[in-house]
Amino acid sequence: MLDVLQQYTRHKVPSLDNHDFAAFVTTDDVSRVVGGLIGSSRWGGFHVELIALPDALRGKGYGAKLLDLAEQEARRRNCHHMLLDTYDFQARHFYERRGFHIFGEIEGPAPYYPRYFMKKQLS
Repeated sequence: MLDVLQQYTRHKVPSLDNHDFAAFVTTDDVSRVVGGLIGSSRWGGFHVELIALPDALRGKGYGAKLLDLAEQEARRRNCHHMLLDTYDFQARHFYERRGFHIFGEIEGPAPYYPRYFMKKQLS
């Protein structure tokens, strides 16, 4: 099925331009991944798909460092913006402190919603 989508897309745009990115937090002996960030870039945008850190590492700068690494890579890839989404119980204020702004939201039942769609302009 992915082949069908890619064939269609190739007829509409000059390049698929899809590149994955991952940054990991490991234990001191680098034997185990304990957190990280997964993202991808496509057509001038960088999408942060997932950031995960255990409670013991939150508030110690690891999330900021992961976002900094993703932004550096996004800029290296000539991306114009970064996108992500977060739920109300997650990290909206953390992302706002990192320069992201809400551009859309979906209402729904607490404690999960609202769900925020956020963007950071890079150029």
